[in-house]
Amino acid sequence: MAENFFKICPNCGEVWPTQDDFIKDKRLELNGYKSDFEKLEFGLFFFTHKKEKCFSTMALEVNYFMNLYKGMIFSDRKTDGPECPRYCLDQEQLARCDTLCECAFVREIIHIIKCSKI
Repeated sequence: MAENFFKICPNCGEVWPTQDDFIKDKRLELNGYKSDFEKLEFGLFFFTHKKEKCFSTMALEVNYFMNLYKGMIFSDRKTDGPECPRYCLDQEQLARCDTLCECAFVREIIHIIKCSKI
């Protein structure tokens, strides 16, 4: 039987039928990103479900949200270069990155997700 939902909370069982339902839910807080420098799409976004009696944190791979980004993905990695602010090395740093780096698209996906809750 095929699953007909985007995500289910592993703690309380709440279901988000679509990606749009998930990213617009104001009770979900994107509060971390763990880079996977071998395959950027396998990096992890951490969401905390701020629902009373839940507060579970879920990890979802970047590839669940790749469709949100329509811009250019640069081919050069600038990590550890002089222009790199090293955001991808700090799991709690979710700021956009202005460096023309292969990793920058992930920061834009973070921005898109955060703006969807406004």
